[in-house]
Order: sequence, then structure tokens, then C-alpha cells
Amino acid sequence: MSAFDRQRIKEVLRPILVDSYGVEISDSELRRNTLDVFSASLESVLKNISFDEWIEQEKKRQVQKTLQNKIGELHQQILGTLDGIEDLGVGGVVDIRSSSLGIIAEIKNKYNTTKGNHKIAVYDDLLKMLQQDSAIRQAYYVEILPRNSRSYNKPFTPSDNRTRQRRPENQAIRLIDGQSFYTLVTGNTNALRELYRLLPELSVEILREEFSVIRDTGNFLNEAEFDFIYGCQSDSE
Repeated sequence: MSAFDRQRIKEVLRPILVDSYGVEISDSELRRNTLDVFSASLESVLKNISFDEWIEQEKKRQVQKTLQNKIGELHQQILGTLDGIEDLGVGGVVDIRSSSLGIIAEIKNKYNTTKGNHKIAVYDDLLKMLQQDSAIRQAYYVEILPRNSRSYNKPFTPSDNRTRQRRPENQAIRLIDGQSFYTLVTGNTNALRELYRLLPELSVEILREEFSVIRDTGNFLNEAEFDFIYGCQSDSE
């Protein structure tokens, strides 16, 4: 049995793909934030390309960056489609909450998404919510893409750059990788892999429905890369 509701996830994906498909960056939009002409010249030399060719590559890079920004909230929204889990939206203290599981979580797409000082603020928010919400027993800081291909579920003790001190260890405030967290909330050890396979399948359907574009689903997966990212080494405590 699938860990996910196919239709719910499809509706999460649809606006992301519709907004991103066919997006083009104009010269004026590219220059809005001031081009780094020094970096452009050096990169052009290294790649042996003209400045105009560099501009075209930079436009593609900016489109990719726009999509990646949208994907930053994707896992929060997907987790919110699971029964018993509430997506608290953008701008809240934390990202998701489940009274049935007794958890709250802050979801980050990659281990290096958040700078050190902000992690301190996240820790403090998680601690405050644990103290205020009697239905919550565990708080998680989730890194969907883990560091060094490791799995971990251990106390979250971020360092304060100003004081050089770490926040105190609290077994109820934990740092966890994406695969371990999806397993935790679904009870399915293959949940994240299932999602990885499902996303391109649904994306192909949406592009066909919205734009009459035909894609071959089989071209968009790399199981070996997934296995490399989610290695079997464990740092759990």
C-alpha cells in the first residue's frame, strides 16, 4: 500500500510546475539585481564562451534557481498531505504539526540551507512550543538532503556563533535526515524512495494535462544517485 495519496500530491505539484514551465528570464530581469561582470568574464574564459553565451547560460541558471526556491517548500506541503499531519504554512513558528504523532517539525531541503545563527532561533522556537503544547512530545529539525550520505536521528544542538556555545542537549529536540523522518511519520521504510519515483510520474501527467506536452517518465530517475545520497551509515543516538 502506498504511503501517499497520489491525488493530493499531484495538486501540490500542479501550481509549481504550471508556474515554472516555459518561464523565460528577460535581459532586464537578469540585470535587475546587477550582473557580476567580473565573475562573468572569468567564467567565460574558463568555459571558453562569449559574454553573450554566458548571458544565455545565466538565464537558464536563474530559471533553475526560481524552481529550486519553489521546491524549498515542497516537502512541507507533501508532508501536510499525510493523514494526521498539518502543514502550518509559510511564516509560522514551525512548518508541520501532528497531535496524533505528538510531533512538530521544521523542514529544510538541504543540510546547509540554514546558517548557524538561524538554527539557534529554530531550536529556541522548538523548545518554546514543546513547553507550551502538551500534545507535543518530540520536535524535529529535518534535513531532507543529509550531510555526507548519512542517516541520523540525534539531539539537535546548534552552535551559537556569538557565544561559541551549543544549545543544551535535549532528547526531545532532534536533528533528523529526510529519509528517516519520512519513515517515522509514515511507518514505511521506503516512503522517500516511493516519493522520489512518484514525483516525475505525476509531473509528466500534469505537463500533459496542462500543456499537451509528452514526456517519458523513465528518463527522469537516477536510483543510484538516490542510494548515494541516502547511504546506510548511521549517526543515530
